[in-house]
Amino acid sequence: MITCFIRYEIDPFRVDAFDAYARNWGQAIPRCGADLIGYFSPQEGSSTTAYGVYNIESLAAYEAYRARLRDDPLGRENYEFARKEQFIRREDRLFLRLASAPHGALVKP
Repeated sequence: MITCFIRYEIDPFRVDAFDAYARNWGQAIPRCGADLIGYFSPQEGSSTTAYGVYNIESLAAYEAYRARLRDDPLGRENYEFARKEQFIRREDRLFLRLASAPHGALVKP
């Protein structure tokens, strides 16, 4: 299992648009095969940083998931919404594996 962390740099005056984008992914991502942990919008501190976090079985599963997401009607609509509204300034993805559980228990590979 790997976890995808998406770091967004967003327009601080368009957090409402990002929140609508996040709610749409809240429906489409699980339907297309990833285990969505959640989307996180600015609350305190930085007004331009937001995150999306989900688990996926492997990088191969990720590629298949991305194809399903591109074909999903709500997924296509959401990509177009972000392109049209331009509230996302930058988007970076990072894939990590769990190295320990709470209290230091080691997760075996």
